[in-house]
Amino acid sequence: MPAITIIFAAISGLFHVLFFLMESIFYMNPKVHIAFGVRKTEDARTLKLTMFNQGFYNLFLATGMFIGIYLLHGNYLIIGKTLVVFCSASMFAASLVLFISKPGMIRGVMIQGLCPLIALLSWWLI
Repeated sequence: MPAITIIFAAISGLFHVLFFLMESIFYMNPKVHIAFGVRKTEDARTLKLTMFNQGFYNLFLATGMFIGIYLLHGNYLIIGKTLVVFCSASMFAASLVLFISKPGMIRGVMIQGLCPLIALLSWWLI
């Protein structure tokens, strides 16, 4: 697997750990829930459990990515490649869903989807 693929896969994983922290740990901080477009604290409270759950989805994707990267350097190359490609594709697909459902959050779409897209394209083209 090309080094550029691994680098952008790792960056994608780090972003998803950050999303986990923002959604599951720090969500009730006004600066955080406002970043997700939730202006009122009452609305943030209503969404808190959903965001907590969503954060763990991001953590699990990041974990899969890091395990895949780790397995690339051992006797489990095929499993490692599969995990990296699957997690990258899932992360990119989630960014497309975000774009379709909230086109105004283009910055979030780019943060969430650009690195996994580069990882996928570099894997496929190089």
